[in-house]
Amino acid sequence: MFDLKKLKIGAAAISVSAAMIASVTTAETVIRIQSVLGNSTDEVRMVESFATDVAALTGGSVKIEILPAGAVVGPRDIMDAVDAGLVEAGFAWTHYWGGKHPAANLFGAPIAGAGVGLDAMAFLSWFQYGGGKELYDRLWDEMGVNVKGFMLQPVGPEALGWFPEPINSMDDFRKLRFRAPPGMVGAAYNEIGVAAVAMGGGDILPALEKGAIDAAEWCCPKPDSVFGFQKVLKHYYLQGLHQVVVNADLYINGDVYNSLSATEQKAIEVAANASLSKSMSYRIYENGKALKDLTENHGVILEDTPSDYFTEYMAAAKKLLEAAAEENEFFAEVWQSQKDFADIAVPFWAGAQASNAGLGKAHADTLK
Repeated sequence: MFDLKKLKIGAAAISVSAAMIASVTTAETVIRIQSVLGNSTDEVRMVESFATDVAALTGGSVKIEILPAGAVVGPRDIMDAVDAGLVEAGFAWTHYWGGKHPAANLFGAPIAGAGVGLDAMAFLSWFQYGGGKELYDRLWDEMGVNVKGFMLQPVGPEALGWFPEPINSMDDFRKLRFRAPPGMVGAAYNEIGVAAVAMGGGDILPALEKGAIDAAEWCCPKPDSVFGFQKVLKHYYLQGLHQVVVNADLYINGDVYNSLSATEQKAIEVAANASLSKSMSYRIYENGKALKDLTENHGVILEDTPSDYFTEYMAAAKKLLEAAAEENEFFAEVWQSQKDFADIAVPFWAGAQASNAGLGKAHADTLK
């Protein structure tokens, strides 16, 4: 016959033990991500989606909080802050850290498709299956920072930008002070005689309004329209080479990342891979809607980029790539990997995309 008293005591002990185990296994890790952007941007909304996925995949054991630009440190100091542990993580474009290591440019924004015809999809193929991720994981040691990186948001191709009047040739372009990205991308503009000025996205419209710059690029129709460039400039050029590929990344302090369980680390990896697909899908539709609104409701005129831009910018890009490869061994290794991949993948992908572009243009022309 069972001793009911002993049974109750045993059940109580089991309950306490289960509660103790649960308290250990559900311990929460909070990762604060400071962004280089304000929290109202599309990029941050997509980071929020990534954070939701991480929470779901970890059963809530990893919680991600997103801090706006300037919450802990200035945007230019985010990498140093993550390295030092002042904030657990950061969100930015990896070419912003080209001053720490030139190879950062080949991951964040490989100029002119790395000079070998990589677009955003081809770049992801290299990154995931062509050896790119293994090189990316080495970047942080080469850079000398205690960081674990995850690529989250491919963007390109970015628009050439916004202009006060049509530009019919590079001679017209060279007359203007132009906001361009930092690093190798902006250096190529300077190389071909364009007065390129780097500044944050939130500073561009005020600079245009004050006449500190004459023309500008930021990204694509949706993000550009959020910043309001259409209020000042009406001539918009979609076709550019400077950032055919550009990626926004997550940087987690190495000690914080290593403190996570293997399951939690895998959850972040899986959520990051999902973010790559979701961000590309999101941007195609959102940019399409924004471009339609800009041209139909804000007087924006779509222009064709002058042909001499492509030849001049590509020549400058290759010159900078070759110089960087001569000066830095790791840069040369990464670029060679991209070139080897492109020799195999680009003939197929470029050929397929040519017919796709023609198909799309045929439909777009019926809407004019």
